Amino acid sequence: MTSGSIRADGQTDILLLSGGGGGARLAAGLHAATGGEHFSVVTNTGDDFEHLGLMICPDTDSVLYALSQQIDPVRGWGREGESWQVFDELTQLGGPDWFQLGDKDLALHLIRAALLAEGRSLSEVTAILARRLGVASAASIMPATEDRVRTRVMTSQGEMAFQEYFVKHRCEPQLTAVRYEGIAAAKPSPSLVGLLAGAASRSIDVVLGPSNPFLSLAPILDLPGMADLLRERARRVIAVSPIVAGQALKGPAAKIMSELGLSVSAAGWMEWMADRYPELIDVWVWDERDHALADATRIAHPNIVVTDTIMSDRERAQQFAEWILGVSGDGD
Repeated sequence: MTSGSIRADGQTDILLLSGGGGGARLAAGLHAATGGEHFSVVTNTGDDFEHLGLMICPDTDSVLYALSQQIDPVRGWGREGESWQVFDELTQLGGPDWFQLGDKDLALHLIRAALLAEGRSLSEVTAILARRLGVASAASIMPATEDRVRTRVMTSQGEMAFQEYFVKHRCEPQLTAVRYEGIAAAKPSPSLVGLLAGAASRSIDVVLGPSNPFLSLAPILDLPGMADLLRERARRVIAVSPIVAGQALKGPAAKIMSELGLSVSAAGWMEWMADRYPELIDVWVWDERDHALADATRIAHPNIVVTDTIMSDRERAQQFAEWILGVSGDGD
């Protein structure tokens, strides 16, 4: 690892804002590195949608599966060892086949639907599912909001729901804008507000995972009052770049940046984040493959640190998490 690790001590809670595959991988790494102690994850709810009468929460479920070590390591989403009998039969009966639901995944959605029907909140249901999947009880997974927020994208083929753009159309239409339906009336989840309110007795470091800034982080950070709450309560906010050597490791972040006229680079990502959330982020983490660009950019932004951020497997994810926590020695 490159020097410049970010130190945390025994009196510091870690709060990760997570969306997509990169966020889930870092969540698993931080969970392993902390044993779940004083570690919480806030998940993006903008991707949530209703399908076949069920509430589907892709980013929350990816974190649930990642922390319980049941995520499919090849696809980076869904359950490992999945089967598809229900989906195959559904297709035979003329049901929608553009969004795949495996049998194990479907079982979780059915339980979520039943618990929600009992009147439990989304945060309560998520906590129940985490326990039943065997996630360490000390860890906390909470949706960003209890209110209905849905990411919608404006494209060359018209406006559409995020999942339609992402799954059905495979991100192929040119994207021109993103909006978060319902966000103006939404509030950060009470469980998250309660966690941050407890920061008076313990420090909280907030980590923004290497997630798509438009589709995964903005639906969290754009919640009314969220950025101000983090500025007020967090000891520091650490953001990990999803762009490495001019590319997104997975997903449409680079494509979207290009279509929105942004520089497809760690610097372009940082400038967009800094403009949208001024004075929020204290430390910018770039991959070591952007070392030369970081050196040039530090003239204006001195708080850039570089290391190997690519989480190619669980071991690498934990090593990167340990670097973030500062428990891997002096980082050399």
